[in-house]
Amino acid sequence: LWRVFCVAVSGTYADLNTRKGEEDGSYGSEDLNELEVNGNWTPQEKALHEARLKAKAKRRLRKSSSRDSNRESFSDSVSGELSTDPHSPKGKNAVNDRKSRTGKGRGLPKKGGAGGKGVWGAAGMVYEVEEPDAKDPNYDESSQVNTVYATVVPELDERELEKTINPIVQEYFEHGDTKEVEMLLKELNLGHHKYEFSSLAVSLSLEGKASHRELTSRLLSDLSGKVLSEKDMSRAFDKMLKELPDLILDTPEAPQMLGQFIARAIADHALPMSFLDCYKGKVDCDHARAALDRASVLLSMKRKIMRLDNVWGVGGGQRPVKHLIKEMNLLLKEYLVSGELSEAEHCLRDLEVPHFHHELVYEAVVMVLESTGDIALQMMVKLLKAFWQTGLITLDQMNRGFQRVYDELPEINLDVPHAHSIMETFVDLCYQESVITKQLRDSCPTRGRKRFVSEGDGGIVKS
Repeated sequence: LWRVFCVAVSGTYADLNTRKGEEDGSYGSEDLNELEVNGNWTPQEKALHEARLKAKAKRRLRKSSSRDSNRESFSDSVSGELSTDPHSPKGKNAVNDRKSRTGKGRGLPKKGGAGGKGVWGAAGMVYEVEEPDAKDPNYDESSQVNTVYATVVPELDERELEKTINPIVQEYFEHGDTKEVEMLLKELNLGHHKYEFSSLAVSLSLEGKASHRELTSRLLSDLSGKVLSEKDMSRAFDKMLKELPDLILDTPEAPQMLGQFIARAIADHALPMSFLDCYKGKVDCDHARAALDRASVLLSMKRKIMRLDNVWGVGGGQRPVKHLIKEMNLLLKEYLVSGELSEAEHCLRDLEVPHFHHELVYEAVVMVLESTGDIALQMMVKLLKAFWQTGLITLDQMNRGFQRVYDELPEINLDVPHAHSIMETFVDLCYQESVITKQLRDSCPTRGRKRFVSEGDGGIVKS
């Protein structure tokens, strides 16, 4: 009975596999009748086993052939060449290839470049500020409330302070913009050495010109209350009063200049009015006493004026033209009286108008034409030669000064009848001393002369 039952079941499975094989087209019913018995298997069992193996191989072949056909079609569309062997290396995709392994898609990156690890994201994507998540295990409520991030600037020490401030002050003497200096100082961390900026600026201006001292006074006035306090100003001038014995070595007039700085700072409300009262009866140094006396005298003289604007004079470029002409005339007259070239040179440098030195040449030549005798002529030639050799008067300034006299010579001749002859003599002498060029000498205007011969010639006029 058991053998009959097994034969019936195996026959049922064989019929099922036979139908499946017929549907797949792998074998027919005639192949089962030709199979032989192998060992203990009956023909039906053997057929059932072989049918299973063939069906399984058919399914594998069908899947692999469909994949390889898709790959070949995609590679053919790109390269235009046919791959004969689906199992060859050319028929397989590279491991690092980003194209689809299944042959689908156009070979573009996933999610438009926004997917995957270590990518920038899709083009045009704008990332918003991520709000902290309260459910995050690392969330700290105390650190999220009013968090302020600031850049920490280290404090400058005494060595770096002078190296940093000196270029700032020197550049300020060139451009004169106090706002730029204020901006630069706010970027620095001066710390408790902030007061030393005022003392360094004043020390540099003492070695410079009067215009530099005027710019320094304006700078201290503009920085007062913004970057520097009255306490900082007081400490700076207190330090300079103690350093006066050393400052006098380089600048003999340092006590008077420092007194003018103190008076100007008090008038500009950069220093408190009680600054001078703190030193009454407490100063042992003669130089410091002279500086404080100078400041008190200026303040008493200018009590009705709110600002001591003219304590350093007016800068060269800011002076009116009439004032400059008057100063140059006074300079030439003092030179004709004293004959000191060094004093004349010092006065011309103090005017600080190198672009206006042609006016000095013009006034010197006119003064020679209006003078009597050869003393003024010789002294002016000596003065122009000294200024030419030192570089105070350039070639352009010299030419402009003489050319102005050439143009106005007809008008000058109305007041000075012998102006042409004096001018020719002066120009020839200047050329001999190498003060002017040959071209400038040749361009000197000459008046045609007519002279009468003796009466015996019958009054014939010879040109």
